[in-house]
Amino acid sequence: MSFDENEPQSVREQRFAAEQAERRAARKAVPLDLRGAHVGAVIVIVALVLLSWFGKPAALGVVSGVFLLWFASALAWAYADGDHGRHALQRAYNVTFGWGDGF
Repeated sequence: MSFDENEPQSVREQRFAAEQAERRAARKAVPLDLRGAHVGAVIVIVALVLLSWFGKPAALGVVSGVFLLWFASALAWAYADGDHGRHALQRAYNVTFGWGDGF
């Protein structure tokens, strides 16, 4: 965002809000690619099943708690950014498990 030092603050805020609305509309218009997130979720589920299979309840609680907090914070961030409903859930899911795209 560029601005003139001599322009009033209200003009800057209006321009900033317009630019932010344009970016938000562009982000919502593009469909999310969730293939990598599905891979990441499967890897986490397999790890949780293996931890429960081998009787490691402490590790199971830690790993599941970390991913639960990660998802909750990503969902809160998406809601604070102006997304609601299904798109907010998809963004949080993609942020939490999207690292699976590297496999």
